[in-house]
Amino acid sequence: MAEMNVLNMNNEKVGTIQLDDKVFGAPVKKTLIHEIVTMQLANKRQGTAATKNKALVRGGGRKPWKQKKTGRARAGSIRSPLWVGGGTVFGPTPRDYSYREPIKKVRGALRSALSAKANDGEIVVVKDLEIKEPKTKLMTGILDKLGLNEGVLILSDKKDKNIELASRNIPMVKVLPLRELNIYDLLKYKKLLITENGVRAIKEVLA
Repeated sequence: MAEMNVLNMNNEKVGTIQLDDKVFGAPVKKTLIHEIVTMQLANKRQGTAATKNKALVRGGGRKPWKQKKTGRARAGSIRSPLWVGGGTVFGPTPRDYSYREPIKKVRGALRSALSAKANDGEIVVVKDLEIKEPKTKLMTGILDKLGLNEGVLILSDKKDKNIELASRNIPMVKVLPLRELNIYDLLKYKKLLITENGVRAIKEVLA
């Protein structure tokens, strides 16, 4: 098991915590991570893209000219895909892009992503994370002291309205409840800030 320092909000070491190798020391499977990210992005698609085919375009019910003896190519509708203003051939129609992968694969991808972050030193563990007022200035002060000046994903083991409100106006900072931990956000944000209790909670779910 790897050992990691536990810090307070002033970036002072107050203890250590053991990171379970099953969760934070697992093999990094890039293919598995890619599969789950692809699924997550597909599930976010609205699927509302639509075009009108020949049957849906307004007008075109009357034959523009008789079939024979005009010298022109035969035509049955001015809304043919061959005409300007005609219908679209094989265009997109509304559809549901969502699908599901087995929960075993999802958890495996989460273990891989957490292990990659641990290997790269991108996880910061704090004893506790709380502020008295929902002020952005207080939150940025804490992040600056911890050296978290890049994209930060804050995993919250308990609901804290002050933390949520103080963080929402900070660019590239997101507060996420532990139950909503997902592979896309883990990859999107460079650093992961989590409490000591949060590490234990993740271990219970993924180990």
